[in-house]
Amino acid sequence: MTMDRLGDMRLFVEAAAAGSLSAAGRKLGLSPAAASARLIKLEKALHTRLFERTTRQLRVTDEGRMYLVHCRIALQAIDDAEAALQAGQNVVRGKVRISATSNFGRSMLRGWLDEFSALHPDVKFALTLSDSVSNLLLEEIDLAIRFGAPPDSGLAARALAPNRRVLCASPGYLARKGAPQTPADLIGHDFVVVVTANGPLNELTFVRGDERYAYTIPLADAWETNDGAMTRAWALAGHGIAHKSIWDIAADVRAGTLQMVLPDWCTHEAAVHALFHANRYMAPRVRVLLDFLVERFEKTTNELLGDLAYPPDMRGQRPRWRPEL
Repeated sequence: MTMDRLGDMRLFVEAAAAGSLSAAGRKLGLSPAAASARLIKLEKALHTRLFERTTRQLRVTDEGRMYLVHCRIALQAIDDAEAALQAGQNVVRGKVRISATSNFGRSMLRGWLDEFSALHPDVKFALTLSDSVSNLLLEEIDLAIRFGAPPDSGLAARALAPNRRVLCASPGYLARKGAPQTPADLIGHDFVVVVTANGPLNELTFVRGDERYAYTIPLADAWETNDGAMTRAWALAGHGIAHKSIWDIAADVRAGTLQMVLPDWCTHEAAVHALFHANRYMAPRVRVLLDFLVERFEKTTNELLGDLAYPPDMRGQRPRWRPEL
């Protein structure tokens, strides 16, 4: 690859970010004519159109979006390597692209990233909040925090913390509708259900010792949303029973604004994981952030969750949580 091609790639990335070829050219010290000529040259070399151009708009094509992901990765790797060589050490700076679930991202991760930024002010973040399991192999994500078993996607996974999922509802709702004593008592109750791109999460499997019970939440009368934070908000408002990670509602349970429903039954318990690209260079800023998150998860598991992290029959049987090394 020639240096000219790298320059053309950087022009393409800047133009996509700015939505303007002339603005990208100015940033890189190129005239509008020179910038246009370089983009045309790049498209001819690739045998594809990267932008749809009008007099008012510059829109990245489908092929351009795919190329953009790889250009950003390649240019960031070069920038990281040059920074490390110039400084003669592992420099913690640059942008980390991180993905997390919406409720956790707003309630806890946001504060942790602020703490990290105070320690490493040269690091910036691009945070994507989504309750869907993204195809991280194709997306421009350095690190993802996911609650549950890691997908079989070719990504590396590092267990960070235990993750118990529980049913919960507001005290007002339970006073009005009654508190279920067994999974069979869920019939006739109102529910708040998360709906992902793969469908609604309305299939529950309850386990207690040797007992098993499966229940499908009927959707006809359920409140549905694709946002985990809204699920919690609707549960707090008394609209029904929600199925949430203990991480999202531990503070509410301790404050008494939410109550756990059927707390002696287990449902879908799986650890919190950090997901990252196994075969991609991990920049110092990503590696240091991952170590920071491991420490925060360990501390918060023991301080915030405590015994809430495990079902009643398992409390006192496990040592303080230690994440994977």
